[in-house]
Amino acid sequence: MKIALVQTSLIWENPTENRSHLAQKITGFMEEVDLIVLPEMFSSGFTMNPKVVAETMKGETILWLQHLAKAKNCAITGSLVIEEKGNYYNRLVFVFPNGDIKSYDKRHLFTLAGEHKSYTAGIDKLIVEYKGFRICPLVCYDLRFPVFSRNEENYDVLLYVANWPKPRVNAWDILLKARAVENMCYTIGVNRIGNDHNKHDYVGHSQVVDFLGDYVLEPQEADAVFILELNKAKLFETRNKLAFLNDRDRFEII
Repeated sequence: MKIALVQTSLIWENPTENRSHLAQKITGFMEEVDLIVLPEMFSSGFTMNPKVVAETMKGETILWLQHLAKAKNCAITGSLVIEEKGNYYNRLVFVFPNGDIKSYDKRHLFTLAGEHKSYTAGIDKLIVEYKGFRICPLVCYDLRFPVFSRNEENYDVLLYVANWPKPRVNAWDILLKARAVENMCYTIGVNRIGNDHNKHDYVGHSQVVDFLGDYVLEPQEADAVFILELNKAKLFETRNKLAFLNDRDRFEII
């Protein structure tokens, strides 16, 4: 499976400008890919003012994603602010090439920034089956909580979209490797760059780590689209040879 990671700056609380900016990035590369990954809250930046940018699942940004997915004949994923039944969600959407959508609402809300005061936490984990891979997509702060991401579903890819700031980027690097090793899976992290309205600085470090903790793509800081390929046969060969997941402790999350 060939994946394109879009690492770029975001325009504060401006979905229209962000769609235009990201469209240029996405249409700018000619190579065919299977999946495009955008950062967390790609249409607005990490805002605690959901009323200003919230859309519905039939809004302009969702329609834009569906149009792009069909035009590029690939899936697209990333998170945005969604309003539903009076609640606001930091919702990751996975848009298939035919326009179908699966979604995941961020479970672990970032209390340090007051995200829990503005958004409603999700409950259910999502596993997406696509191109022969089982993908578990999560959002930013979820990275710090290994119990929720634990590989009980035999997924092949763990994927994080984020707005993870520079002062804690070392933790981002460490935790992505840890999640890859402990779950014996490819782990993808896509982060933004630039500065936001709250003067937070982001240096990206989008990356891909394999099931043994080695880099497929080392942490990057450029404003760019990074394209790479995942090898499922190699993943399965290593899992069968080492079989570490067979020795997992068994427990239930209550």
